[in-house]
Amino acid sequence: MRATLTGLTMAAAVGLAVGLAGPAQAEVKIKLEPYVTGVNAPLAMVPIPDGSGRKALIEQSGKVRIIDNRGRLRPEPFLNIESKLVHLEPYFDEQGLLGIAFHPNYRQNGKFYVAYSQPLASGAPLDRKLWWAHTNVVAEYTVSKDDPNKADPTAEKIISAIDWPQFNHNGHWIGFGPDGKLYVSTGDGGYANDWGIGHNVTIGNGQDLMSPNGKMLRLDVDSPQTNYVPADNPFVGRSDALPQIWALGLRNPWRCSFDMGGNHELFCGDVQQNSYEEVSIISKGANLGWRRMEADKCFDFLKPNDHPASCDKAGLTDPILVYKNCTAKPDGCMGISVTGGYVYRGSHKAWDGKYIFGDWSKSFSEMDGQIFFGTKGADGKWTMEKATVVGMEKLPYILAFAQDEQGEVYALTSITTGPVGSLDTVYKIVPAN
Repeated sequence: MRATLTGLTMAAAVGLAVGLAGPAQAEVKIKLEPYVTGVNAPLAMVPIPDGSGRKALIEQSGKVRIIDNRGRLRPEPFLNIESKLVHLEPYFDEQGLLGIAFHPNYRQNGKFYVAYSQPLASGAPLDRKLWWAHTNVVAEYTVSKDDPNKADPTAEKIISAIDWPQFNHNGHWIGFGPDGKLYVSTGDGGYANDWGIGHNVTIGNGQDLMSPNGKMLRLDVDSPQTNYVPADNPFVGRSDALPQIWALGLRNPWRCSFDMGGNHELFCGDVQQNSYEEVSIISKGANLGWRRMEADKCFDFLKPNDHPASCDKAGLTDPILVYKNCTAKPDGCMGISVTGGYVYRGSHKAWDGKYIFGDWSKSFSEMDGQIFFGTKGADGKWTMEKATVVGMEKLPYILAFAQDEQGEVYALTSITTGPVGSLDTVYKIVPAN
């Protein structure tokens, strides 16, 4: 999920745009208006598509909470799966309840989906039982027939289950696309450099089409008879690739989103290694480059901080934004852990089409979260700038972003580095007048 002490992480750093950047944009001044307080490590907040105006918020420790149409947090959880999760370390952990998505026809069928880390499945091979960390699952639930603010905890159906070698780089943002299919981001399996236990030694998991790790998966949750694989996925019918793969070459896609306007593109903030970070647009069959590349730089997994001058870039899709990571590039860096966000489509027309995203913090040891605006120029190139937050000298850790049905964007924050306590806040991002 977020940055680790050594840059091994879920969401690694943001900095000044380099390589792909165009002219600097005018300064953006924003305010953060408290929306919901008293939550624990909020990792996603999504509208409930039933016309009620409610939202669902997930806490890393295992609870799905309901926010009513007046912005009030209901005290009782919509769903509590704490007992299903692997043990979470309170100081720092990248496992837990990681994603939530509501079926496009939720009003009719009451179905929704959560992604979480459970203890390693009992049927795992012996070597995995000895060394691997957990199993990441995507599960279907349904709302209670008697109470719209309660899910039926007995109605779980597993849609996807992937054994995970390390505790980190889980990804597992989930969301429905405009095509009605469920997209699932997966990290490369953890540790660092796409290497070690559970990794393809030769090319890394990100480039291995027989591994579900380091990918964007695409599932048809309404077609169990095809093992949830859509017939038009790009690798269907190939013997050398898993059919659920939509795109490859990801390291740790920490928070993705579909643009609710424009061309409905899929944006992801993808955590890289020690030197650079990236934001990418994910398309069908795309290869985003990891571990052949770190962002837009050639990468050598044996010498991760020394980028070769040249490498094979054939068939790779460039990121739209690249920036420095403070771990290995402190000069001009802007953070240690990218957090993907949303394309703004709300009421402030000057922001329309801008991609709002951020960085977990510029430091692991103290809160110093960052919020950025990405702008696409007339030449098709993107630039980024740091937003100035009026009235706040330093921001909390930026865990995630959210968007409501009106296109407004929110920042999900924490004052701790791990899933402990109930002192965290969701802020609405608004212009500073």
